[in-house]
Amino acid sequence: MQLEPTPTTHKLPFRPADFASLPAALDYAAQGETGVNFYTGRGSIYSQMGYRQLRDDAVELAKKLIGLGFVKGDRVALVAETAPHFLLFFFASQYAGLVPVPLPAAVKLGAHTSYVSQLHRLLKACDAQLAVASEGYLSFLKEAGEGLPIRMVDKPETFDEMPAAADVSLPLIDPNDIAYLQYTSGSTRFPKGVMIRHRTAMSNLAGIITHGVKVQPKDRCMSWLPFYHDMGLVGFVFVPVAAQLSVDYLDTLEFAMRPRQWLSLLTKTRATISFSPCFGYDLCARRLRNGEANNYDLSNWRVAGIGAEMIRTRSLDLFAETLAPAGFNPKAFLACYGMAECTLGVSFSPLGQGYSTDYVDHEQLLNHHKVVLMDEGDKRLGRHFVNCGAPLPDYKVEVRDKEGNVLGDNCTGLIHLSGPSVMSGYFGMPEETRHALSEDGWLNTGDLGYRSNGTLTITGRIKDLIIIHGRNIWPQDIEHLCETQPEVRVGDVLAFSAAEPDGDEHCVVLVQCREADESKRDELLQRLTGLVREELSLDCRVELVPPHSLPVTSSGKLSRSKARLEFMASLNAGSANDHVDSFEKKPLRISA
Repeated sequence: MQLEPTPTTHKLPFRPADFASLPAALDYAAQGETGVNFYTGRGSIYSQMGYRQLRDDAVELAKKLIGLGFVKGDRVALVAETAPHFLLFFFASQYAGLVPVPLPAAVKLGAHTSYVSQLHRLLKACDAQLAVASEGYLSFLKEAGEGLPIRMVDKPETFDEMPAAADVSLPLIDPNDIAYLQYTSGSTRFPKGVMIRHRTAMSNLAGIITHGVKVQPKDRCMSWLPFYHDMGLVGFVFVPVAAQLSVDYLDTLEFAMRPRQWLSLLTKTRATISFSPCFGYDLCARRLRNGEANNYDLSNWRVAGIGAEMIRTRSLDLFAETLAPAGFNPKAFLACYGMAECTLGVSFSPLGQGYSTDYVDHEQLLNHHKVVLMDEGDKRLGRHFVNCGAPLPDYKVEVRDKEGNVLGDNCTGLIHLSGPSVMSGYFGMPEETRHALSEDGWLNTGDLGYRSNGTLTITGRIKDLIIIHGRNIWPQDIEHLCETQPEVRVGDVLAFSAAEPDGDEHCVVLVQCREADESKRDELLQRLTGLVREELSLDCRVELVPPHSLPVTSSGKLSRSKARLEFMASLNAGSANDHVDSFEKKPLRISA
């Protein structure tokens, strides 16, 4: 039987997340007709579920969990596959007063050991009492749970076979209860679980729905973002529920294999809201053949959100130009800034205006931390930065120098935030919490940026800065420069610093290369090295690595910290008796 998607509109009065908790939001959405749809990589619905069914099934499962002896506050680890059972267990945990913990659902070929180790660290960090995964991930989860005091590790079908629990009452959910733990994407070695309380989540959802994307009752969402990432979970699970919107899901892996399916589903469902990091727009545009854009209709897409990484205009311009025949309006681009420590959203650019950039004097920015705007024709070295708009209401934003002094407009420094959706801390990590969160509630984001006329612009991450002979160099500048070459795709470059035994720092650039011809590879190496030297006055070691070999975080973003660790390990690989005097002579060995 062909499943029909849940409707876009219904007669239920629209409420913009004015609820005390996530279960209360689902209770209200369940009174309408909207819900969720899961699509195969071929574009057909394999599961359709209204919010009424999701609510009823979640309540029944919640009673089973309570009947099994799990008590309020226990952590429930869920491998966050883009599948109906994740939503069911997530909300069942909430109705039962348990704390769901999304775990990454991304294991690469040959990465069995590293994935199990990652799961083990996460399970240990959150002290999970219950862990659930589908059959395909269950063996990994069981292996990861060995030696840990987890009461139960099982698959969803086991709970389906259990009889309904009798005489079980659901606990009261207080707005101050922890709603879930969100492990930050870069925290794979020392996981940091952000504690998000119900009042915190609902505050951010109200801000996103009312001020960020200004949800309309006739809106419809579409997403391929992973559920274990804050943008996928908060933006496209919680927001649709809290705004009573239908949402259509495509698995992240399916998108990676068939990115054009994103466009097909946007056309088919007439969705109005969909977000992606820059690399998603870039990948999609590059997969289209000449004339193929005419097969799609993107005229209904009013909010094309951009987030989760530094915003690169090259990717957005390519997408807009390529999909113009499909009716895509570049004014739909919505640049935003956020992080898991703030639930999700912090600032949003104005709707319906597309993205705007500042063209900034590079030397003044790096050496004097000043934002000096330049004309496009200026011959000095400049850099475009995308404006991420004004903070949500009730948010305070300060840009501070390294001594903690608050800076004025057009001065770059560390971004600090205070507001109703800032986390209450990292689970079980008081020292890390004190480092990130002041006693009066100000969060040190670790991001660099500047304010101008009430808006916020992000320029980089403090921990990623490359410091060579006292010079501050942003890796994004090097990466962007390399990506201007025709052989290099956006997202194929990582730049970082690595130390010699004597402590001197050197710049390293890893470039994924698909060219097999050795002469062409050598020419590309020389060109990239010369380009960085000419434009940035920087000598660096450029290495060409195989496709898909650059390390990523649990959310799929490229990880400079992991690349640095792998690179340093490669320098120390080989025979312990071999002594190599020069940094430049050591061979690179990076896992494919």
